[in-house]
Amino acid sequence: MLQLMKNNPFILRVISVILCIDQYELSERERTIGGGKMSFRIIVQLFVALMVFIISILVAWYEGSQIRNVSWEWKYTTIFSEMLNGPVKQASDILTIDYFVYAAKFFPAFPLLMLLSGTYLLILIGYSLLKQNNKKFSYFLTCIGVLFLTLGGLVSNSPTYGLKLFFYSFIFIGISSIGISLLRLSKNKTKEIY
Repeated sequence: MLQLMKNNPFILRVISVILCIDQYELSERERTIGGGKMSFRIIVQLFVALMVFIISILVAWYEGSQIRNVSWEWKYTTIFSEMLNGPVKQASDILTIDYFVYAAKFFPAFPLLMLLSGTYLLILIGYSLLKQNNKKFSYFLTCIGVLFLTLGGLVSNSPTYGLKLFFYSFIFIGISSIGISLLRLSKNKTKEIY
């Protein structure tokens, strides 16, 4: 067991985080995770974002479970249940993902926090994997931007406050991702010229 811990850089990193060991006290081999170098700051950001994501999922799931008691809303909110199982006739027919739809419509704080922390996780993981190739990371950001603009289009004409908030968030994240991507690409082209 001790040998496994010595040879696994991830376990060494987790132990160093728990014991508050500075990253400079670790050897080069111990700082390397997943074939690339992942700094202590990125690991801490990943950990915090993952914790916020998990907590917001649990709270949104709890808040969204109230849909089981609001039968008149089933027709408008149980989108995924109706796609997969047909019309919802009783509370047991509702899929878990529809809890999140209900929470996003009527209790948007934690679903929005879930969206933001999940997006941050996705971008941070993409950055960690693609930081050696600026062009690929820019394309990755562009794909994220297009995805969020598409999601914004899907919820654009919702009458509820929660989904309007999601619409504006999707549009903002989409435009920001594409804008940052274009800035990174133009900066890269400028470097190539000079």
